[in-house]
Amino acid sequence: MSVPVAPGRLPFLGHTLPLLRKRFEFTANLRGQGDLVEIYLGPMRTLFVTSPQLMHQVLVTDAPKFHKGRMFDKFRPFMGNGLVMSNGAFHQRQRRMMQPAFHRDRIAGYANTMVRATRELVDGWQPGEVRRIEEDMQGLAVTIVGEALFSTEIGERAVDEARRSIFVIVKNGIVRALSPGFVEKLPIPANREFDAAIDRMRSIVQEVIASWRTDGTDQGDLLSMLMLARDEAGEPMTDEQVFDEVITLLSAGIETTALALAWIFHEIAANPAVEQRVLAELDEVLAGRPVTFEDVPKLTYVGQVAQEVLRKYSLWLLMRRVAEEVELDGVRLAPGTELIISPHAMHHNPEHYPDPERFDPDRWTPERARLLPKGAFVPFGGGIYQCIGNHFALTEIVIAVASVCTRYRLVPDRPVRTKFTNAVYPIGLMMKAVPR
Repeated sequence: MSVPVAPGRLPFLGHTLPLLRKRFEFTANLRGQGDLVEIYLGPMRTLFVTSPQLMHQVLVTDAPKFHKGRMFDKFRPFMGNGLVMSNGAFHQRQRRMMQPAFHRDRIAGYANTMVRATRELVDGWQPGEVRRIEEDMQGLAVTIVGEALFSTEIGERAVDEARRSIFVIVKNGIVRALSPGFVEKLPIPANREFDAAIDRMRSIVQEVIASWRTDGTDQGDLLSMLMLARDEAGEPMTDEQVFDEVITLLSAGIETTALALAWIFHEIAANPAVEQRVLAELDEVLAGRPVTFEDVPKLTYVGQVAQEVLRKYSLWLLMRRVAEEVELDGVRLAPGTELIISPHAMHHNPEHYPDPERFDPDRWTPERARLLPKGAFVPFGGGIYQCIGNHFALTEIVIAVASVCTRYRLVPDRPVRTKFTNAVYPIGLMMKAVPR
């Protein structure tokens, strides 16, 4: 069975130029060409997955037959071999060692940090003040993940460095991942900024790890859990493995949540009916008191708003590489074959999400959500490689929304601009804090 080739292929560059120029339009148009479509990153052949059935097969049912793909290879020299980057038995070992840090009881403890950090942020707002919300949410996400990771004084310096560097790493990294190899060697500002940010983060995190080794006591934070974890043979992680997991938690745990929080306040303000229902639910459940971890499952509509934000503003591209021969859609794929999957394209398929650009939290009522086919909603991936912090992130989003919206309505001050990398970034999300 032959696989169609996407239009627009250029000599040497392949589809890289239209992929980066048109982004969401390019990947959305692929679904009309077949369940598998051939595209080229430079001279490298890849297969783009467009159907939820194949998405589910790649991410869940046949997940052990796939490893992380080229995009992850490009990050690994800088980001290490943490959970997001690793494969196979090593990934399973690391995941088992880290899983206790994300059990429900631990997240309940982190929820106290989420509530306090959001309260401290909002305490600094003045009635009627215009805030740059994307920067506030970036700072909030760094504070929450950073304080969950590090509880010592030197850890505070690592959190400060994360505020400075993590978004530079994530934003510039995707361009490297999708560009031909020579691009990352060019002496351009984006490369210099990326390299400098990686070096700064490596230096401070290694310093924190060395400090923990000197002290050797459980600080009750995520770093202590990583340092004290043992595998089935009783072996700990090396310092390098701990560093890789810390960088992974900082990068993966900050960007996605910060973007979701910024966009959720934008969408609540842009949709008065949604705002009315959010505020009514908060008033009914909380009755004016601060939110707690136990309230999160009771805030069902706020949870639906969070799901809809994760659908509408999801990651653009992920990659997988065939590790052992597998059949997709009647096509036999040899080991080494590269695949591209697009959560964003999947989440904007009008077959499953009518009028996909419309913000509609009612898509996530139990009655409607259960009609979605497997593989149609993958904001955290799926299967053995699913994001380990998915419940942490959802809890953080609901708590932050509850903490802000019980005290303020955020009213747009001017139209927001957007920037596209591997996600949609709001630029200049200026909103007025109006006391309720």
